[in-house]
Amino acid sequence: VQLQASGGGLVQAGGSLRLSCAASGSIFSINHMGWYRQASGKQRELVATITNVGRITYAESVKGRFTISRDNAKNTVYLQMNSLKPEDTAVYYCKLVHYSGRGPDYWGQGTLVTVSS
Repeated sequence: VQLQASGGGLVQAGGSLRLSCAASGSIFSINHMGWYRQASGKQRELVATITNVGRITYAESVKGRFTISRDNAKNTVYLQMNSLKPEDTAVYYCKLVHYSGRGPDYWGQGTLVTVSS
């Protein structure tokens, strides 16, 4: 399984970015997907998840600003990020979570999001 994340970049506070994560090598639609992020010097944290039936969860810090979605026909999960804040600066990773919950799970390579004040 390979996950290719893209869409990161430099944006001013208040701006928007859309991250994409394309999966290959697995039956994408039956697995759950998630976005995580890791800021410099901090632990990786969950940003948003979407299950194989479309159930969604968000971290409190991004609720109302970020939207996760998936396109099973394109084997891709998205993270639309609006009203970005400097504290959103991090490397963003996508994760494929096996539908069984017992693994194996897979990580993408990460894409850097930098929000300037």
